[in-house]
Amino acid sequence: MKPKTLKPVVAALLVPLVGCVVAAPQPVSLPERRPLGRGLPGYRAPLEPSASSSAAPALEDPTGVLTLQQALALALLHNPELAASSWEIRAAEARTLQASLRPNPELEAEAEEIFGTGGARGIDSAEASLVLSQLVELGGKRARRIRVAALEGELAGWDYEAQRLTVLTDTAKAFVEVLAGQERVALGEELVKLAKRGQEIVAEKIKAGKVSETEAAKARVELVTSQIDLAQARRQLAASRKRLVALWGGKTATFQRVAGQLDAIAPVPSAERLAGFLAQHPDVARWSTEMSLRQAKLDLEKANARADLTLSGGVQYFNDPDNGAFIIGVGVPLPLFDRNQGGIREAKAELAKAGEERRAAETEVTAELGAAYEELASAYEEATALNKDVLPAAKAAHGAVQEGYRQGKFGFLDVLDAQRTLFEAGQKHIDALALYHQALAELEGLIGQSLASVNKQPK
Repeated sequence: MKPKTLKPVVAALLVPLVGCVVAAPQPVSLPERRPLGRGLPGYRAPLEPSASSSAAPALEDPTGVLTLQQALALALLHNPELAASSWEIRAAEARTLQASLRPNPELEAEAEEIFGTGGARGIDSAEASLVLSQLVELGGKRARRIRVAALEGELAGWDYEAQRLTVLTDTAKAFVEVLAGQERVALGEELVKLAKRGQEIVAEKIKAGKVSETEAAKARVELVTSQIDLAQARRQLAASRKRLVALWGGKTATFQRVAGQLDAIAPVPSAERLAGFLAQHPDVARWSTEMSLRQAKLDLEKANARADLTLSGGVQYFNDPDNGAFIIGVGVPLPLFDRNQGGIREAKAELAKAGEERRAAETEVTAELGAAYEELASAYEEATALNKDVLPAAKAAHGAVQEGYRQGKFGFLDVLDAQRTLFEAGQKHIDALALYHQALAELEGLIGQSLASVNKQPK
């Protein structure tokens, strides 16, 4: 066979193989979003990392009054951890693409009887061969490999959904802390006003000769103490604002204040009713896919135990224009020692392990729901009692003592005690309301929907 005839032969061997190339990855099958925050757009990584480093619009720091809905939208679009989880989905798509590709063929060229001695000196007596080999996977390995990669992609989707709920929960809790911080500052400012007014009343009574200078010192101490408390509340509010903007990758808090109703609370449904929604949590819902993945990995390991074929074909040239030959070969590994016994046993163990991990995940989520429920119920009862009984009584007592002090019925220590009691009751009320809304955010993240939507559903 003449050398010039080799090129079409090789081309003929390569054409059917090139046609097997997969051009693009298949998109990952993403789970349906949980009802919580479903209407808000979230970050989605672009198809090509080189085209853009971000699929979200440029961050515009919020100004003026910030609502919870705006804060949630900013966090879902710009949270760095959620963006990283979205890129993991793109990586899973790439792994699915790689799993779908067939093994590459091998082209081997060989020359014999060259650079020898005697008649084989130089290349005059050379014999050349050109062989193309292709590994043929048996046992459905490629299909099983694709299924494993596809299921891993689905789990990446569940991880994204879990991270999305985490971002919603963390943002809501941070927002509540800012809202409560604003209330604490307002309460502190009110206490400073009361202390200043008390100081003025004491000055008037001293001028009238009704009390001694000692009470002026007490009034001054109370004013300084209330100013210190106010400064601390302002520092805590500033720290809370920074924690909130960090959730959408912001550097500084440019908004003026947040808007919301901290005292908007509602009765808590029964724990048994809420437990019925736990199946929506990604850490629980994902286990159906996880079990399928473990089984798919076992099927793949069983398929890997089956030997593959290597088919080869080519041409041989004998340095004679009139002589040439085709080469055909088949290679089969002999599974005498390695039959993938360890891989199969490991996959079986991982499948059995998955059942226990599933139970552990369900137990952990149930425990988290129980803790959040108890905090929510306790905070609701405390906030209700403080608002209904304690705060009105403290306000009434404070007003009565102040009026009695003007009339000389009470001493200044009585005024200070009533004033501190009112302030502490207000602080406890704010703390209870903040704990209620933070526990509410935690609980809603666990059941995947708002408590308001649960209350609207028929029992």
